[in-house]
Amino acid sequence: MIQNPILTGFNPDPSICRVEDDFYIATSTFEWYPGVQIYHSKNLADWRLVARPLSRAKQLDMRGNPDSCGVWAPCLSYSQGKFWLVYTDVKRFDGNFKDAHNYLVTSDSVSGDWSDPVTMNSSGFDPSLFHDDDGRQWFLNLVWNHRAPSLGKSPLYSPFGGIVLQEYSHQQQKLVGNAQLIFTGSDKGLTEAPHLFKRNGYYYLVVAEGGTGYEHAVTHARSKNIDGPFELHPDTYLLSATDESDGQLQRTGHGQYVETKNAEAYHTFLCSRPLAGLKRSPMGRETGLARCEWGEDGWLRTVHGSTQAALQIESPTGLPATGVPMSDNKSPVVANFTSDQLPIDFQWLRTPYPERLFSLTARPGCLRIYGRESIGSWFEQSLIARRQQHHRYCVVITLEFQPVSFQQSAGLTAYYNRYKFHYLQVTHDEQLGRVLSVMTCDGDYPDGSLCFPSPLVAVPGNEAITLQCVVRDAELTFAWKTADDWHQIGPTLDASVLSDEGGRGEHASFTGAFVGMIAFDTSGAALPADFSQFIYTPL
Repeated sequence: MIQNPILTGFNPDPSICRVEDDFYIATSTFEWYPGVQIYHSKNLADWRLVARPLSRAKQLDMRGNPDSCGVWAPCLSYSQGKFWLVYTDVKRFDGNFKDAHNYLVTSDSVSGDWSDPVTMNSSGFDPSLFHDDDGRQWFLNLVWNHRAPSLGKSPLYSPFGGIVLQEYSHQQQKLVGNAQLIFTGSDKGLTEAPHLFKRNGYYYLVVAEGGTGYEHAVTHARSKNIDGPFELHPDTYLLSATDESDGQLQRTGHGQYVETKNAEAYHTFLCSRPLAGLKRSPMGRETGLARCEWGEDGWLRTVHGSTQAALQIESPTGLPATGVPMSDNKSPVVANFTSDQLPIDFQWLRTPYPERLFSLTARPGCLRIYGRESIGSWFEQSLIARRQQHHRYCVVITLEFQPVSFQQSAGLTAYYNRYKFHYLQVTHDEQLGRVLSVMTCDGDYPDGSLCFPSPLVAVPGNEAITLQCVVRDAELTFAWKTADDWHQIGPTLDASVLSDEGGRGEHASFTGAFVGMIAFDTSGAALPADFSQFIYTPL
């Protein structure tokens, strides 16, 4: 059996493709750098992160992008002997405008060098590229209508203006012909995330609807012609969460169809696992998989006959799972920073110039992080972090840091965005010298006021300090030590606020909780901190 979710932690908007015996899934990364995560599997059960293709300034520069902007909804495909990846870089979130720029990059190998981008359009987000069997290529995206006065289900003008289609000429490196509006969706509204596939003479259009919260859904439609008209699935929705009880997958929607070599049908989707008793999802939107079958009427449905996503599905024939599912893996993940490459499960924020943030060679055996802008910056923030993948975990780090000003800080943070984080810092106090302090911001939008819920703890001397963060569902505690036993610092904090639904609430945040190492120096001196270990242990 395949255990859902198949990609745990913040991994939304899954685009899947098969190349012979290999399956690949690309997921959104929003403001986290490098852009787009690509996973590989041989059996649809065991997945390994193999690439983040958008890794240089020409492909992606998100400095100044607001929280939950950046890379939205990539689409990965394979045709003509190479991989094609289209993606959006969203530059604005609040207000009527989105300023969403769509690009295309290609590569002969998923883990190889990806090309410089071709600019496609800026009319909306969620792009995809369809390779028709006659050799023509078609680009789709949601068109954004900035005249809408609200994002409600029935505004005067819906900002979700429908799905548009336009031909792409790779020879000319541009879109050609006129864009055509081909689909406006079902009554659920908020139609986005188009993907096309062709089967038995029909073009099938897959879209997400209802917003990416608890009303989310995967909708199917079909037409004999690529530009429509499209008729809705007789059930309208392939997937949509119907069971709100604890332990069930919620917020299911936004996925793509794939077939095995034996023509067995599967469909990806995004989902979340809210904390028990709370509609809060710290791990954000994860990736799940549904096993499907084709009916005699030519429409796709889940094999279990429900739109509610199953927690387990049957593996493809002859391709059993061989590893421990991501959601069940309790093995510690240890980073000792002995390589000159950052471990692949870590990312940073926004900037294509990581050499200004950190070095793995300046002090061998350590990750040296240079203090740059504040923990609330949208431009150059020295935060190196990994996804929260379990409701319960412990992280331990060890650092050496000698601040001489209260503006200099380094330590361990559980982080969602600039308005939602808890931070155990080593900093400086004019009377006490080197001190430990807890800093939090628990969703206070828009002013982002800070709270310091613990007294300062003096830690004199030059020795290394070990910091610990323990999260158990909705509770978070910090602790520290030098050579002796652990000492808790500060009160138990609300870990649930570090979620999609925390702070401003649903539809205001689209990423997931991270835990990581940070240094900032708002004096401008760029004081470095040296981190010698990072251990993430599921509990």
